[in-house]
Amino acid sequence: MGDIVGKPGRRIVAQALPGLRQRENLDLVIANAENAADGSGITPKIYRELLAAGIDCITLGDHIYRRFEITSVLESETNIVKPVNYPDEAPGRSWALVKAANGVSVAVISVMGRVYMRPVDCPFKALDRVLAEIPAEVKVRIVDIHAEATSDKQVIGRYLDGRVSAALGTHTHVPTADEQIFPGGTAFQCDVGMTGPYESILGRKIDRVTHATITFRPTPFQVATDDRRIGGAIVDVDPDSGTATAIKRVMIDEQEAAELQALSELPNNAAVI
Repeated sequence: MGDIVGKPGRRIVAQALPGLRQRENLDLVIANAENAADGSGITPKIYRELLAAGIDCITLGDHIYRRFEITSVLESETNIVKPVNYPDEAPGRSWALVKAANGVSVAVISVMGRVYMRPVDCPFKALDRVLAEIPAEVKVRIVDIHAEATSDKQVIGRYLDGRVSAALGTHTHVPTADEQIFPGGTAFQCDVGMTGPYESILGRKIDRVTHATITFRPTPFQVATDDRRIGGAIVDVDPDSGTATAIKRVMIDEQEAAELQALSELPNNAAVI
């Protein structure tokens, strides 16, 4: 699931995810949630809220430390990861090992790109290092490529082909139509899309972003509210080999979210404050 933006993103996750898990028979849900707290960062309370909504593992990116209070969660919990090419001294785990509903162990990694992003360690060397750490019997391995440029994501994806089950992009908040399975068996998509308000500019109120862009006046970029959607991808993986067998783009709008809510028979916006 792509970048969850603010309360609108959290609300539609809580509304639709239980029904989506049921309808699609999902064994594991991974989400990038670095924008979940009012569009920037994540808090311990929101971390727990997202888990209660049905998310199994959380990846993060360049906004990971925007909320200092998340440090305790990063240091204590095992299902939330920092970018693998952040320094060793940075709080958080380089990879997570989580158990899917069908009993399969899954390794989850986040890696930051370098084109138009803040300076970070080499993503290729960092991925080599962490992949060598993962036990050989853990065949299913999912990588969140948190990067700006499609070229950067494609290079990283091709570098990982045959070594991970899926390499799925986040960060740009715009879904791409290039989902595919590489020759080595790795599912790939440059960006799985934002989970949040699409009547916006990347999740922020249109008038605020436009005003700041035209006038250069400092303007708070408030999270938008309308046209909430879930952006993501569903990947089928052979648990014995770790090879992807299918990938499907997902875009759940408000109408479909309501249908999924009815399917799961959960109260509206359960667990969201």
